[in-house]
Amino acid sequence: MSTEITTQKQNFSLAPKDLDEAMRFADMLAGSSIVPKDYIGKPGNCLVAIQWGMELGLQPMQAMQSIAVINGRPSLWGDAMLALVKAHPAFEWIKEECDGNVAICTIKRRGEPEVVQSFSMEEAKRAGLTGKQGPWTQYPKRMLQMRARGFALRDAFPDALRGVVSAEEARDTPAERDMGAAEVVSSRPAQAAAPAALPDYSQSAFADNLPKWSALMHSGAKTADQIIAIVSTKGVLSEAQKAQIRAAAQPKPAPAPEPEPEVIDAPEQKAQADDDGWLQDYEATEAQQ
Repeated sequence: MSTEITTQKQNFSLAPKDLDEAMRFADMLAGSSIVPKDYIGKPGNCLVAIQWGMELGLQPMQAMQSIAVINGRPSLWGDAMLALVKAHPAFEWIKEECDGNVAICTIKRRGEPEVVQSFSMEEAKRAGLTGKQGPWTQYPKRMLQMRARGFALRDAFPDALRGVVSAEEARDTPAERDMGAAEVVSSRPAQAAAPAALPDYSQSAFADNLPKWSALMHSGAKTADQIIAIVSTKGVLSEAQKAQIRAAAQPKPAPAPEPEPEVIDAPEQKAQADDDGWLQDYEATEAQQ
């Protein structure tokens, strides 16, 4: 009997089995006063932390204590990150050193080369961390150690941490500012305003320009449709004017060939000349009588 009771105690867990249980559990935690202040009265934050914990392998209460919501994003405290990595089957060993000026973290994953990361006080100064009130002023050595550790753990075991950064690093990240309402830019080009109505194309200007357009079309520089498109930007062409432009583009008919002069053989020409001379002599004789 005692063995059965002991087994039941060991198997007892508050881990929710479905979404309904998770939501009721989150409401209960949010109403508690012994959870971190970021979760008090915020069942939504509790639910997110529980879900993150389940994905990382943490029980709900461990998740509530290990996951911090900083600048609206979940993060893990440095010791919780190290605990998750040490529980990973590929973990071999880790070595951390810090002399107060530079922190070095070396971590070994089974079957892979060592991963070494460091963080120095000079880097902290360049990042504007050392002048802040808080841990960087009170515990600078510890903060150097946490920053180097966070980099090394994430590089060596991204599958264990799932991209979650350390809370120490997240706390040093500037909070996101409200940039106001976003300007919605359509992927389609904005519709241009309708152009002002054009007047009818002047008939006198049409008559003056038609020979010029005809020359352009006959030279091959422009087609009838191109001429119509260009002229239409200056005035509205009537259908009759468009027809005249298209007609002017048609090739002109070739002129009819001149008739060739009649060619008479030389003997016939001489005989005709002799007859003409005889007739002239006869007419002159008759005139004298």
